[in-house]
Amino acid sequence: MTFTYEALPMRVVFGTGSLRRLPQEVERLGLRRLLVLSTPCQRALAEHAAGLLGDACVALFTGARTHVPVEVAEAARTAAHDADADGCLAIGGGSTIGLGKAIALSSGLPVISVPTTYAGSEMTTVWGLTEDGRKRTGRDRAVLPRSVLYDPELTVGLPADLSVTSGFNAIAHAVEALYAPDASPIVSLMAEEGVRSLVAALPVVAADPGDLRARTDALRGAWLSGACLGATTMSLHHKLCHILGGTFDLPHAATHTVLLPYVAAFNLPAAPAAEHALRRALATDDVPKHLARASAELGAPCSLAELGLTERDFDEITAQAQAQPYANPRPVTEDVLRSLLADALKGTLAP
Repeated sequence: MTFTYEALPMRVVFGTGSLRRLPQEVERLGLRRLLVLSTPCQRALAEHAAGLLGDACVALFTGARTHVPVEVAEAARTAAHDADADGCLAIGGGSTIGLGKAIALSSGLPVISVPTTYAGSEMTTVWGLTEDGRKRTGRDRAVLPRSVLYDPELTVGLPADLSVTSGFNAIAHAVEALYAPDASPIVSLMAEEGVRSLVAALPVVAADPGDLRARTDALRGAWLSGACLGATTMSLHHKLCHILGGTFDLPHAATHTVLLPYVAAFNLPAAPAAEHALRRALATDDVPKHLARASAELGAPCSLAELGLTERDFDEITAQAQAQPYANPRPVTEDVLRSLLADALKGTLAP
C-alpha cells in the first residue's frame, strides 16, 4: 500500500455552546476589526455574534447568496475594505462561508467560520464563484478558515427538510472521497465514520429537529465529511452539482441529495473498496437504492424534475461536464451523462 496524506492546518472548537468562545478565538488570532457575514435570513444570528464580539465587530454584511455570485463577492470585499477590517467572521451555511472565502481569496484576510448547516465548506481550501451562469471553483490555502466553531445549538433552528438535504450534501463529500484518486486510509476512515454518523442522526433530526444529541452527531458527521472533501479530489458528482447550481440555479443541497444515488450507481462498480465501506456504513447490500430510499423517506426531493430541470437542459450540462478533464473511477462519455441525467430527472431509483 502506498499513499500520500497531507493534513490541513485546521483548528476546530466543537461542542454545545462553543459560540460563546468566539471572543477568545478572535483574541487568539490577534484580530481586532471583524466584518461579520451572513445571509439576509440569518441577520439576527449575525447581530448576536456581533454582540459577542463587542468593539471587535466593525461592520455587518448580510447579503450572502447561494453559489457566491461575483457581484456579491465584490460588494462584500468593498465592505471589508471600507470598514478597514482585519478579518471576517462567516456565520451560517455554505453560502456565507463561501463568501468569506471569496474575500480571503482576493484580500488574504483571515476568516473564522461558524457553520449552521452540514455543508462542510469550512473544512476545505475549495472556493467557488458564479459569473454569467458559470460556476468556477479552485483550491487555495488562503481561503482555509483559521478557526472553525461547531456549535450544535446553532443547527437546531435549521428546518427538518433543509437538515436532511444538507446532511446528504455532506454524505456526498464522503462518498466521493472514498473513490478519489488521492484517497488514503486516514481519509477513508473519516469518510466511513462520517456517513455512519449522519445516516444514524438524520432520521432523528427529521422527527425532532430539537434533539440536541442527534444534532451533535449530525454535525460531527458533517465535520468528518467536510474534512474528506478538503483532503481529496472530487469527481463526477461534484462536477455535475456545480453545473446544475451555477448555470441552472438549482438548490445546492437538494441537488446533491437527488443526484448522489445515480452517480454512486455508475461509479461504485469500478470502486469496490469504496462500495464495501459504504455497505458497512449504511448497513445495506445496495448502496444506491439505500441512499435514494433513505432520503425519500425523510421527505427529500426524489428527482431533478422536482427541482426544475428539464431534458432540454442536457445539452448544456453535458457540454460543460466534458469541457474540462477531472478524475473519476469510470470514463464519462456523453452517452453516460445523458443516461445518468435521464434517470435522475425521472427519479428511477426512488421507492
